[in-house]
Amino acid sequence: MKNLILLLICSIFFSCSNNKKTTMKTQLFKFYTQYNQFYVADKTATGNTGSLNFWDEKAFNARLALEHDIIGISTQSYGNIKGEIEVLEKPSVNVDLQKYDHVVEGGIQIPSGELQILNSPDNNVELTVNVNPGNYRVRVYSSNLDSVEEDDEPHDTDADYYRIELWKSDNNERKVLKQYNRN
Repeated sequence: MKNLILLLICSIFFSCSNNKKTTMKTQLFKFYTQYNQFYVADKTATGNTGSLNFWDEKAFNARLALEHDIIGISTQSYGNIKGEIEVLEKPSVNVDLQKYDHVVEGGIQIPSGELQILNSPDNNVELTVNVNPGNYRVRVYSSNLDSVEEDDEPHDTDADYYRIELWKSDNNERKVLKQYNRN
């Protein structure tokens, strides 16, 4: 009987401790934005997306602008944006980069624990994702970029797509994993 009680207590203890692991399902987004960009930001972001340093030449070529608590993601289309975001415990490995046109990483601080996806230029909140407060690494996978015929006019046929992954990390360096070159 003692063994059965001990086994029951251990079972309850371990099942409760395993529940601390939090995972988030992939969340889809679809919204209208302008100027070939949208933002991922902390709810209390103070970074200046209008500064000359935000969309400098490095950011423009990498398709990713960085401030400490807001990032700008360059889009191929001007208008309807489609994508998904997922919070991971660790970065995806063995990613087949051939599936994507452009892949870039950067860092963001999310001290409030509330990450927001914002359109441009209105900064309307299109999606909110709750995360543990802290520093995160963000990886943006851009695909179907060649489907966009005109990058300064919205079209229903534009099929560019953006997958965003983020995980806890203090690495805030911008790094292009695959560079897009329009055909």
